[in-house]
Amino acid sequence: MKDYYKILGVERGATEEEIKKAYRKLAHQHHPDKSGGNETKFKEINEAYQVLSDKKKRETYDRFGTAEPGGFGAGGFSWDGFGFDSQGMGDMGNLGDIFEDLFENLGVRPRRRSYAHGSDLEVKEEITLEEALRGKAKHIEFKTLGKCETCKGQGADAEAGFSQCAACGGQGEIRMDRRTFFGSFSQVKACEKCHGMGQIPKKVCKVCNGNGRISITREVDVEILPGIEDNQLIQVKGMGEAGERGSAAGDLYVRVRIKPHSAFERRGDDLIVKKELKLKDVLLGNKVEVKTLAGGTLHVEIPPHFNLKDLLRIPGEGMPRFGSSRRGDLLVDFILKAPARLNPKDKKAFEDLLKD
Repeated sequence: MKDYYKILGVERGATEEEIKKAYRKLAHQHHPDKSGGNETKFKEINEAYQVLSDKKKRETYDRFGTAEPGGFGAGGFSWDGFGFDSQGMGDMGNLGDIFEDLFENLGVRPRRRSYAHGSDLEVKEEITLEEALRGKAKHIEFKTLGKCETCKGQGADAEAGFSQCAACGGQGEIRMDRRTFFGSFSQVKACEKCHGMGQIPKKVCKVCNGNGRISITREVDVEILPGIEDNQLIQVKGMGEAGERGSAAGDLYVRVRIKPHSAFERRGDDLIVKKELKLKDVLLGNKVEVKTLAGGTLHVEIPPHFNLKDLLRIPGEGMPRFGSSRRGDLLVDFILKAPARLNPKDKKAFEDLLKD
């Protein structure tokens, strides 16, 4: 029995938003077009999401369990011992379709999907730590499948007209009657000949060869907000791959990568910078110059009895907190530099100072 909740890694009482968030994360991880993607896992994740994201399908699943051969779920009806061979049904389909029809008769028929929604896309954009501090507008270009403007994504020459599909009689659906252990049921499926349109184009579009989509270079401007973190995703709705025959396009995800900095290390919203410190500055209590990521200079006084092994915290000089006006801190990591060899006169003066 497939546990759709376990597949998506959510609790049975998960909200729609939690389910959607889990699906997005796993779909990006296992998408077959990505390096290391897993087509089988991706299909399993998509199957789970199609059920749990639909309110009626989810209610049915929670009530009856899986619709695969072998029973209704834990504690439910079992096919064992009845001599039923689901593999011998031929064109009658699988048990999932049978139960779908059963639920239709109960008034919970899920909406039939005519065409595939466009795939989501992901592009990587690299920025500097300074750009992450200030924020930056980026112009991105990428190749994808876009809607054919000649046929408006329909794949047909509209001027040539259409003829009624003989297979479905113009309904776009085929109704099949089937006999099962439970009795006779009717199933409605999209017509494979006309792809659910109910019409057959007399002339396919020459530009897209009837596909409705063509390869294009898409351009988009993305606003990267101050404080964005490394590996964070920015979603741009409707800028992914075009859907089949005019259906909705997928989304674009921009994965932001931040280049390592030569002087500053990021730790959450805080920044760490190393600073060489001279012994005389410590002994004389001199203020120390510390550069900031924004390009400024701070004159920092080392507090009395401060342990130089600790990090000196300067409030409000770190990274902006993403989506907030607050900022992290700058942490100064002091490196005490050994002085040059003292001449006898300076050595005597230093010894006298230590005695006092």
